[in-house]
Amino acid sequence: MGPNVSPRRPRRLHLVLIAFVLVAAFCWPTVRRHLQAVAVLDQVATKPVPGLLLHFTHPVTVTDVTLPLADGPIRARLYAPADEPDAPPLVVLHGVHHLGMDEPRMIAFARAMASTGLRVLTPELPHIDDYHVDASTITTIGDTAAWFANNTNQPVGILGLSFSGGLSLMAAAEPTYAPHIKFVAAVGSQDSMERVAAFYRTGNDPRPDGTIEHLTPHEYGPLVIEYQHLQDFMPVNYTPQQVEAERLVLRDHLYEEPALEHAAMAKLPPDEAKLARELMDINSPETKALLAASELKHLDYATTVSPHGCLHYLKVPVYLLHGEGDNIIPAAESLWLAKDIPHGDLKAMLISPVISHLDMDGKGPTMMDNLRLTHFFAELLEASQS
Repeated sequence: MGPNVSPRRPRRLHLVLIAFVLVAAFCWPTVRRHLQAVAVLDQVATKPVPGLLLHFTHPVTVTDVTLPLADGPIRARLYAPADEPDAPPLVVLHGVHHLGMDEPRMIAFARAMASTGLRVLTPELPHIDDYHVDASTITTIGDTAAWFANNTNQPVGILGLSFSGGLSLMAAAEPTYAPHIKFVAAVGSQDSMERVAAFYRTGNDPRPDGTIEHLTPHEYGPLVIEYQHLQDFMPVNYTPQQVEAERLVLRDHLYEEPALEHAAMAKLPPDEAKLARELMDINSPETKALLAASELKHLDYATTVSPHGCLHYLKVPVYLLHGEGDNIIPAAESLWLAKDIPHGDLKAMLISPVISHLDMDGKGPTMMDNLRLTHFFAELLEASQS
């Protein structure tokens, strides 16, 4: 006579196996998104993507398009997974840079996001690509979202980099555009342009809790203000030709074209060349005084490009990411955004030492810091792919 085997044991094993399969099936989408997030971050950091992770990415096609917006046509580029023609749509907006949608980091990021199974549209923002943070860009962002939503028959996610992130939140708060927008992610973005401008002079940005963030401002920020409001920094007797000559020097400096900058500087008379050098010395008392005067002159303008006080009607999910050591737009700005975003709409916020402003070159991040950033991007992918 054989051993007495309880019929319950196979049944229990069967139930355990079923439970394991169900848990694995339930968790797999989350695991997959985290693996895709790792692949995205590796591509953005120009690291080789491990072969295993390539199995969770899609081949990407790239097409240049023209968007027929109300204020005139603009260039754009569509990155799409070749094997998913109906992939969810995401608009990715460049920051203040003359290369705009052609900036190499922008291209790498858009392609990486598309490889996760998203149709990524990168429009050229006409003013921001000329170092002008302008309220008209809010309309461009909203109209772009509406165009993409209408052409994909679904609301679109928006991911705005740098100042574009703050303007994206303002667009999403507009009742005209809100129905077309699924969520907004703002990366390294402003809450108050007035506060950011003051930071460029002082190196201080107050946090909502009353503490002060102290950082040495990157020259890029104040020089963009000078470039945008250049007349404020010119002697009153300067002719338009003299102002334009100074602008060319500053432009080539912002473009990081030292040879062109040197050539433009060489064309200036000695006194005008001296002024150009003084304006590029953001630490000089004279330049700081001019920056302060320009701030006071443009307080109304600052309000038009600041989410602060303009998000009462925001009704879309929001994701905030900021570099802990960001010295172009300090991380305190995301803390202020978190206060201004209506209760319940802020889905995730991360201030990370892994990134600076928009580059993954933070100082001394730990493994946990990298895991937190990966998890944030996984949440962002979930919002994008849902």
